[in-house]
Amino acid sequence: MARGQLIENPTFEKNTQVDKWLDSWLDEKTMMNITIENNLSETAFTVKEGDKYKLRWFTPGGEIDLCGHATLACAYIVMNYIETDLKTVTFDTMSGDLIVNRKDDLYEMDFPAYDLKQVKVTQDMTDALGAKPVAAYMGRDLLCIFDDEKIVRDMAPDMDKIKQIDGLLLHVTAPGKDEDCVSRSFAPKLNVLEDPVCGSGHCHIAPYWMNKLNKDSIVAYQASRRGGTLYCTKDGDRIKLSGKAALYSEADINIL
Repeated sequence: MARGQLIENPTFEKNTQVDKWLDSWLDEKTMMNITIENNLSETAFTVKEGDKYKLRWFTPGGEIDLCGHATLACAYIVMNYIETDLKTVTFDTMSGDLIVNRKDDLYEMDFPAYDLKQVKVTQDMTDALGAKPVAAYMGRDLLCIFDDEKIVRDMAPDMDKIKQIDGLLLHVTAPGKDEDCVSRSFAPKLNVLEDPVCGSGHCHIAPYWMNKLNKDSIVAYQASRRGGTLYCTKDGDRIKLSGKAALYSEADINIL
């Protein structure tokens, strides 16, 4: 077992993420129990199958179809500790093949961009977030837009009320002073109050801001307690998300 981090600078103060490299698959119940015991936003399990690595992500609330920071952490472990000659790794996932390229100290992930549909801002959204969004969009998740990053940074949402709103996760975002955008991601439906750095969330957030700012590349900051910077580039209907990583810990686990 190893923990990786999606980070701005190589310190242990940013996002922690657990990954496991397996010779063969554990049963799903065991993987779920390990995930619950870890109690992090996602636990990733990977097994090499041919030239690819089969990759699955679990939250404490169940398996999920796309996760960015766990993919980045898995790629970091594979490239630095399993197959150290690799510069590219392909993961076979529920969201299709996801390719991660190592470019100097950055790990670039090639992810699908979600198609966003504008939806009505409701009183339920305002009540759940404690502030009224200026706009809202639906992909897999709900994306709520604000005009001031302080609102996003200071937000203390009602998690029980978020559970009653459509969308698997709920992301809030605003233009940033130092970066193109600032965001936070909440996932109480998956038993995750706040995702430290959400890659799949930026498959919603990045396309919105790229269109809004008329840019093909942006720098995004996730303003969670740990925080994390993502470098986002548009590539057709795909988004390339890049971040840095560092090893946080190595450990053995006992399955009883």
